[in-house]
Amino acid sequence: MPEGVSLLLVTLRTKGVTLCSYARAWLTSAISLTSIVVAAACLATPASGAVQPLSTPESGPPPVLAAVSSAVSARASASVLAAGPIVALGDSYTAGALLPIKLSARPIGCLRSPKAYPARVAAALGAPLTEAACSSAGIKNMTTAQSTFLGTNSPQLNALAPDDALILMTLGGDDLGFSSVFDECMKLSFTDPWGSPCQAHYTSGGTDRLAALIKAEAPKMATVLTEIAARAPQARIVLVGYPDLFPLSGGCWPQVPITDGDIAYLRGLETKLNAMLAAAAKAAGATFVDTYTPTIGHDFCEPESVRDVEGLIPGSLALPFHPNARGQAAIATAVLAKIRTS
Repeated sequence: MPEGVSLLLVTLRTKGVTLCSYARAWLTSAISLTSIVVAAACLATPASGAVQPLSTPESGPPPVLAAVSSAVSARASASVLAAGPIVALGDSYTAGALLPIKLSARPIGCLRSPKAYPARVAAALGAPLTEAACSSAGIKNMTTAQSTFLGTNSPQLNALAPDDALILMTLGGDDLGFSSVFDECMKLSFTDPWGSPCQAHYTSGGTDRLAALIKAEAPKMATVLTEIAARAPQARIVLVGYPDLFPLSGGCWPQVPITDGDIAYLRGLETKLNAMLAAAAKAAGATFVDTYTPTIGHDFCEPESVRDVEGLIPGSLALPFHPNARGQAAIATAVLAKIRTS
């Protein structure tokens, strides 16, 4: 998903100032993520926040022996899963960028956080975690090294081993160029605040270029899942979808300067992306976790006390348009529930 917006340091320092006065300047002079995270890393301090361990689901009204057998089976399944290593792959949604940064993680430019959902899941299961996910990672970075502003991340699939028990991965948003898409949509909103200028831009000529990118990504995702299974044949592969970023109706311009029409357009693209990931997981025999449904109503237009995803000006230490600590906890809860029930 998007890894930066224009002049974030300025916006963080001017929270509460009317966005209209500064939006055009911000959006026309984008800076790199490098300058953002250098300052944020200096402010970040490690924090804990593990999700509570799984409990065995209650059995209902069947005979006593069946209930006991079911409970024992559930405990055994959880124990087997916890005994083996967990590996986190993917982009900034997996890494948990800036929540805060885990300063001991290398390379630090991947912006991994101890509050990211894989760390919470590992803590809940009592399992060791290998962190390979990296901010701005795309599908190609599963098999090729990724340069960051501070260090190089090895090909992520190199982190896998034959005895791995669980693979957690959120991936795909950066391959769609969502960072530049958000910037483009915000800039275009000033040209037609009551229309859908961003949608018009990306569908000019009769083809939705972003929807086409999602479709083209499907076979690449299938290849990644196949390669993961080959390198970690005993592991359960869990492909985790993206949470709800956009309100179901309307928008919140100028708080987030994207028109209502373009909010609807982008929301449709996110649901297409999640549907592609779900289909790829099913075809590969992997598990897909829907994090969109449980986070509806917690999008970036909601108040700071409610939202799971930050907007243009984050209200907490998180990248714009990324899950905050509450959002990462919600994702971890969805992952744990899926592991427990399937």
